[in-house]
Amino acid sequence: MIRTILITLLAIAVVGTGYWGYKEHQEKNAVLINAENNYQRAFHDLNFHVDALEEKIGTTLAMNSRQQLSPALAEVWRLTSEAHNDVGQLPLALIPFNKTEEFLTNIGEFSYRIAIRDLEKKPLSDQEYKTLEKLHQNASEIKGELRKVQSLVMKENLRWMDVELALATEADPQDNTIIDGLKTVDKSVEGYSEVNWGPEMTKISDIKDNKYKALSGKEISKKEAKDLAFKFLNLKKGSKVIVEANGKGSPYEAYRVSINEPDTKSNIYMELTKKGGHPVWILQDRNVKKAKISLYEGSQKALKFLKNHAMDQMELSTSDQYDNIGIFTYVKMQDDVRIYPQTITIKVALDNGDIIGYEGMNYLVGEKDRKIGSPSLSIEEAKGKMNPKLKIMENHQAMIVNDLGDEVHCYEFLATLGNETFRIFINADNGYEEKVKKLDDPNTPVNSM
Repeated sequence: MIRTILITLLAIAVVGTGYWGYKEHQEKNAVLINAENNYQRAFHDLNFHVDALEEKIGTTLAMNSRQQLSPALAEVWRLTSEAHNDVGQLPLALIPFNKTEEFLTNIGEFSYRIAIRDLEKKPLSDQEYKTLEKLHQNASEIKGELRKVQSLVMKENLRWMDVELALATEADPQDNTIIDGLKTVDKSVEGYSEVNWGPEMTKISDIKDNKYKALSGKEISKKEAKDLAFKFLNLKKGSKVIVEANGKGSPYEAYRVSINEPDTKSNIYMELTKKGGHPVWILQDRNVKKAKISLYEGSQKALKFLKNHAMDQMELSTSDQYDNIGIFTYVKMQDDVRIYPQTITIKVALDNGDIIGYEGMNYLVGEKDRKIGSPSLSIEEAKGKMNPKLKIMENHQAMIVNDLGDEVHCYEFLATLGNETFRIFINADNGYEEKVKKLDDPNTPVNSM
């Protein structure tokens, strides 16, 4: 009898230990997946910002208006800062990536030095123009090398966690594809020593972004974050959830929610601000099969999602398709004017119409009371401020934040010149050319209005 009891207790202990180990493994796996997705997001953001940097430097070469050149160079400075931030979120502490970071810093300081001076009294010199041409060429090469790494990461389904593990152990990481690719990028940058930066370099001070402090609502707890995530995503009670605060150094305080959804057998990741519990971004990690719905049907799914969450004053601005995923950017509408400081980007799986991605920070921080007056210029007067060689395809009224940080009322034109497409914003009050955005095609998402 005693032996039977002991055997039973031992069996229970073994089963209990096994279950506890299984739970520990599941929770640890969820954290690792969350970290991997954050690394992937940072790396793709780095590619996006380097692409934008190359494009913006190229745009400055085509500018003739001194009023435009200064804010355009300020935008170059901002993009280098964004790229630095992206690099800082990757596990690259032990990778010799310092040459690339130094080069980005030099681009930022060079552009800042010119942007803050009076270009009416001291216009761009021939040497500075040659430097911009060289920077455009160098940025294009960096973009190409990073795209090769990005292509390999996506094609071979490489994991950034393997990079971190390789760097954290004594194992030789030389054959890691990601590490090798980034070393190639850094080696290329070493050859850019011929760039003439000029006799002085303005020291750039770090700028802290305080826009997140303007969010409405009280600070929420982890329990409240979990409840809000369930409500926003319309999840069932059986879903397993892990909630953790984001790390130090983040630009705002938030909770990151990891969800294992049993019905779809997928993982969902979400971030909510601590202040107010506002959803910032959502990412559903699952394989998207062959597309069964059109891009238009996908846009309707995205629009329905917005309306279900009381974001009904939205208009589709841009759409695009990558493989079997539709990407849609919606802009808030007020009095038939597009409010570009408030945009939301949504990803839709075109196999079944699921919302698998959401980016809403611009919508949150752009919220404020706006009084939009009538434009001083007519639409025809605004057209007269543009290059007459452009062929205008469509036009709208829009509110944008210009490169000096001011909200301005504009006429927005989608126009073509040869085989290239541009989105151009003309100030509706004074006729200034506030922004010129070169697009790969008319449906390319505009993320920097």
